[in-house]
Amino acid sequence: MTLEWKKILCPVDFSDASRSALQVASELARRFDGEVTVFHAYPLPGYTLPEGTVLPATGMLQELAEQTDALLERWKAEAIADGAPRVSSDKAVGEPAAEIVAAAEDGKYDAIVVGTHGRTGFAHVLLGSVAERVVRRAPMPVVTVRPKK
Repeated sequence: MTLEWKKILCPVDFSDASRSALQVASELARRFDGEVTVFHAYPLPGYTLPEGTVLPATGMLQELAEQTDALLERWKAEAIADGAPRVSSDKAVGEPAAEIVAAAEDGKYDAIVVGTHGRTGFAHVLLGSVAERVVRRAPMPVVTVRPKK
Protein backbone atom coordinates (compact mmCIF):
# COMPACT_ATOMS: atom_id res chain seq x y z
CA MET A 1 0.00 0.00 0.00
CA THR A 2 1.37 3.39 -0.99
CA LEU A 3 0.52 6.29 1.25
CA GLU A 4 -0.03 9.33 -0.93
CA TRP A 5 -2.24 12.10 0.37
CA LYS A 6 -2.70 14.61 -2.45
CA LYS A 7 -5.84 16.33 -1.12
CA ILE A 8 -5.70 17.33 2.53
CA LEU A 9 -8.51 19.05 4.42
CA CYS A 10 -7.31 21.06 7.41
CA PRO A 11 -10.21 22.30 9.54
CA VAL A 12 -9.23 25.27 11.70
CA ASP A 13 -10.78 27.18 14.59
CA PHE A 14 -7.94 29.75 14.50
CA SER A 15 -6.40 28.39 17.74
CA ASP A 16 -2.83 27.29 18.53
CA ALA A 17 -3.94 23.69 18.06
CA SER A 18 -5.17 24.55 14.56
CA ARG A 19 -1.92 26.36 13.76
CA SER A 20 0.04 23.20 14.65
CA ALA A 21 -2.30 21.10 12.49
CA LEU A 22 -1.85 23.50 9.57
CA GLN A 23 1.92 23.15 9.83
CA VAL A 24 1.60 19.35 9.63
CA ALA A 25 -0.89 19.55 6.74
CA SER A 26 1.43 21.91 4.87
CA GLU A 27 4.38 19.57 5.38
CA LEU A 28 2.37 16.59 4.11
CA ALA A 29 1.24 18.57 1.07
CA ARG A 30 4.85 19.57 0.39
CA ARG A 31 6.06 15.96 0.65
CA PHE A 32 3.30 14.57 -1.59
CA ASP A 33 3.12 17.60 -3.92
CA GLY A 34 -0.47 17.94 -2.81
CA GLU A 35 -3.02 20.57 -1.88
CA VAL A 36 -4.24 21.82 1.47
CA THR A 37 -7.72 23.25 1.93
CA VAL A 38 -7.95 25.43 5.03
CA PHE A 39 -11.54 24.94 6.23
CA HIS A 40 -13.57 26.68 8.90
CA ALA A 41 -17.04 25.62 10.04
CA TYR A 42 -19.03 27.58 12.56
CA PRO A 43 -22.56 27.25 13.94
CA LEU A 44 -25.15 29.88 13.13
CA PRO A 45 -25.18 32.15 16.18
CA GLY A 46 -28.55 32.39 17.88
CA TYR A 47 -30.47 31.89 21.08
CA THR A 48 -33.34 29.57 21.85
CA LEU A 49 -35.91 31.05 24.20
CA PRO A 50 -39.29 29.70 25.32
CA GLU A 51 -40.92 32.09 22.83
CA GLY A 52 -38.79 30.83 19.92
CA THR A 53 -35.35 31.15 18.40
CA VAL A 54 -33.64 34.52 18.03
CA LEU A 55 -31.23 34.77 15.10
CA PRO A 56 -28.75 37.58 14.47
CA ALA A 57 -29.42 40.37 12.01
CA THR A 58 -28.29 39.93 8.41
CA GLY A 59 -25.58 42.58 8.84
CA MET A 60 -24.08 40.67 11.74
CA LEU A 61 -24.02 37.44 9.71
CA GLN A 62 -22.35 39.27 6.82
CA GLU A 63 -19.73 40.73 9.18
CA LEU A 64 -19.05 37.27 10.63
CA ALA A 65 -18.60 35.83 7.12
CA GLU A 66 -16.24 38.67 6.16
CA GLN A 67 -14.14 38.22 9.32
CA THR A 68 -13.94 34.48 8.62
CA ASP A 69 -12.83 35.14 5.02
CA ALA A 70 -10.11 37.54 6.22
CA LEU A 71 -8.82 35.00 8.76
CA LEU A 72 -8.86 32.22 6.16
CA GLU A 73 -6.77 34.39 3.81
CA ARG A 74 -4.16 34.90 6.55
CA TRP A 75 -4.08 31.19 7.31
CA LYS A 76 -3.74 30.35 3.60
CA ALA A 77 -0.67 32.61 3.51
CA GLU A 78 0.75 30.76 6.54
CA ALA A 79 0.26 27.40 4.79
CA ILE A 80 2.12 28.71 1.73
CA ALA A 81 4.90 30.04 3.98
CA ASP A 82 5.05 26.58 5.62
CA GLY A 83 5.73 25.01 2.20
CA ALA A 84 2.34 23.82 0.93
CA PRO A 85 2.53 23.95 -2.88
CA ARG A 86 -1.19 24.63 -3.38
CA VAL A 87 -3.61 26.09 -0.85
CA SER A 88 -7.30 26.90 -1.02
CA SER A 89 -9.90 27.75 1.60
CA ASP A 90 -13.53 27.03 2.25
CA LYS A 91 -16.08 27.56 5.00
CA ALA A 92 -19.46 26.27 6.09
CA VAL A 93 -22.14 27.22 8.56
CA GLY A 94 -23.40 24.39 10.76
CA GLU A 95 -22.29 21.94 13.42
CA PRO A 96 -18.49 21.90 12.92
CA ALA A 97 -17.79 18.14 13.04
CA ALA A 98 -20.66 17.33 10.67
CA GLU A 99 -19.63 20.10 8.25
CA ILE A 100 -15.99 18.96 8.30
CA VAL A 101 -16.90 15.35 7.47
CA ALA A 102 -19.37 16.44 4.79
CA ALA A 103 -16.77 18.71 3.16
CA ALA A 104 -14.17 15.91 3.27
CA GLU A 105 -16.56 13.45 1.64
CA ASP A 106 -17.92 15.89 -0.95
CA GLY A 107 -14.43 17.04 -1.91
CA LYS A 108 -13.07 13.48 -2.02
CA TYR A 109 -10.18 14.37 0.30
CA ASP A 110 -7.50 11.76 0.99
CA ALA A 111 -7.00 12.82 4.62
CA ILE A 112 -8.06 15.28 7.29
CA VAL A 113 -5.47 16.94 9.54
CA VAL A 114 -7.14 18.50 12.58
CA GLY A 115 -5.85 20.11 15.74
CA THR A 116 -6.94 18.91 19.14
CA HIS A 117 -6.82 20.86 22.36
CA GLY A 118 -6.11 17.68 24.32
CA ARG A 119 -8.72 18.35 26.98
CA THR A 120 -9.43 15.50 29.36
CA GLY A 121 -11.77 14.81 32.23
CA PHE A 122 -14.55 17.24 33.02
CA ALA A 123 -13.43 19.84 30.45
CA HIS A 124 -13.67 17.20 27.72
CA VAL A 125 -17.10 16.04 28.90
CA LEU A 126 -18.34 19.63 29.15
CA LEU A 127 -16.91 20.98 25.90
CA GLY A 128 -16.75 17.79 23.82
CA SER A 129 -14.26 17.43 21.04
CA VAL A 130 -14.81 18.33 17.41
CA ALA A 131 -11.66 16.36 16.54
CA GLU A 132 -13.00 13.25 18.29
CA ARG A 133 -16.34 13.47 16.45
CA VAL A 134 -14.48 13.89 13.14
CA VAL A 135 -12.32 10.82 13.88
CA ARG A 136 -15.44 8.77 14.65
CA ARG A 137 -17.38 9.85 11.54
CA ALA A 138 -14.83 10.37 8.75
CA PRO A 139 -14.35 7.55 6.22
CA MET A 140 -10.80 8.70 5.39
CA PRO A 141 -7.71 8.85 7.62
CA VAL A 142 -7.70 11.61 10.25
CA VAL A 143 -4.46 12.90 11.72
CA THR A 144 -4.88 14.70 15.05
CA VAL A 145 -2.25 17.22 16.10
CA ARG A 146 -1.72 18.70 19.54
CA PRO A 147 -0.30 22.21 19.85
CA LYS A 148 3.36 22.55 20.62
CA LYS A 149 4.09 23.36 24.26
